[in-house]
Amino acid sequence: MITKTYQLETITCPTCVKKIETAVKKMDGVKGVDVLFNASKVKVNYDDSLGDGKDIRKTIERLGFGILGEK
Repeated sequence: MITKTYQLETITCPTCVKKIETAVKKMDGVKGVDVLFNASKVKVNYDDSLGDGKDIRKTIERLGFGILGEK
């Protein structure tokens, strides 16, 4: 299992949080998602045997959220 944190440009409302959580939780191998509204961060726990997290990044970006960085 790997945990990655994505720093987003901004999260503007609780609906944005729900939108990200719902989309990322549906992805294969994702075990947990924690969206930190005030910090504009998304922490994702996922099974690293299913990839390196690029699909998670792409999913978040497709929702309209810019990613400034990841750890």
